Formats: sequence, structure tokens, C-alpha cells
Amino acid sequence: MNVLIVFAHPEPKSFNGALFDTAAATLTAAGHTVVSSDLYRMDFDPRTSRANFLEQKDPDYFKPQVEERHATETHGFAPALEAEIGKVEAADLVIFQFPLWWFGLPAILKGWVDRVFAMGRAYGSGRIYEHGPFRGKRALLSLTTGGFQSSYVSGGEEGDILGILRPIHRGIFQFTGFSVLAPAIHYGPVRVEERRRRQWLDEWSQRLRTIESEQPIDVGPYA
Repeated sequence: MNVLIVFAHPEPKSFNGALFDTAAATLTAAGHTVVSSDLYRMDFDPRTSRANFLEQKDPDYFKPQVEERHATETHGFAPALEAEIGKVEAADLVIFQFPLWWFGLPAILKGWVDRVFAMGRAYGSGRIYEHGPFRGKRALLSLTTGGFQSSYVSGGEEGDILGILRPIHRGIFQFTGFSVLAPAIHYGPVRVEERRRRQWLDEWSQRLRTIESEQPIDVGPYA
């Protein structure tokens, strides 16, 4: 199985960094081919601009979707962006590793999605949801929160965590054809003891050893 891990945390020694390292090591040891995009270490530019493309279809008015379609037709994505698109297209499983910030993806990861999930390559012309280009692939969110699990339930202070994640599960992954696996959520790692964090890493590793047999989930309603 080909696995892409997209890692979005500014500190590699963070618990997110440990989850990323554990996933890469576990999946590689299990015989899978693992590639990664370590966005902060890559200094990935999250901004959509004309730099995405080798040439311009309309030099007078910049509409990203028009330029993305043109680049799809002419093999005109800039090499660095084409490499990221190629990673997704080659992957059987995509894992996003990130801290939940402001109830969503860190800006650098959202910008990666904005640029990499380009019209013509990731969706478009009726190719969405069950007809999306990434059908047959699976996707998994691995994330940390700042608060405790009791806050992320229906009626809790923050609301149901699956409702919070639904714009990603449905609006990014399922929209482009991915099947969604149950998220791996670690609540408030800075608030627990090191022993507990080590236990979480062991459990994450154990789950990943049998990830090929997991079945997709129903992403559920909004909070």
C-alpha cells in the first residue's frame, strides 16, 4: 500500500511530531511505501497564485479554477506543485497529521489542500463524491486538540467532534472521492502525563498495523 502522510506542525518535537514519526515508522515496518509532505520543513507556500502554473491562460484576470483546468489540460502545473499532486494520486491512503486550530486545519495545511486539490485533477466536470478522481482511496485524520474529550461531545462546550471535522471529511475527502476512516483524535496531550502520551503512541502504532482492514465510517451530521 502506498501511504502519504501530510504533516502540519511547526515543532517536530511536538506530540504531533511523535504521531507523525510513529506512523511513518510503523507503516514502513509493515511493508508499506510511505512518502510524506512535512509542510513547515518544506516551507510550503499556502497561497494560491500564478506561481502554481507554468503558463497563463488569462494573463489579465486571475481565476484559479480556470488556470487549474488549463494546467490539467496542458500539463502546466509548476514542478513543486505537480509533485504534491502526484503524491496524492499515487497514494492508497492519505493521512493528515495536525493540531486542531480554530476548529479546523492549520492555515498551511488548508493552503496545501487549496493548491493540491486542483480543479481538473481532484474534481470537476461532474467528478465529485462517488465519481471523484480519488475513489478507491482512503483518507484518515490524525489530530490533537487543546481541550479534553468531554468538551467535544454533543452538548459539550465545543460540540460534537465529528460535526467539527465534517467539513474536512465531507467537503474535502468525500467530495473528491475518498472513503473516510475513523479519525485518530488525541485530546489535550499537553494536559496529560508522559506515560499516557507513550500509551497513545503505542495504540496508534497498533491501529496502523492493521489499517488495511479498516472499514470507512459514516461522517455524520454537522454539530
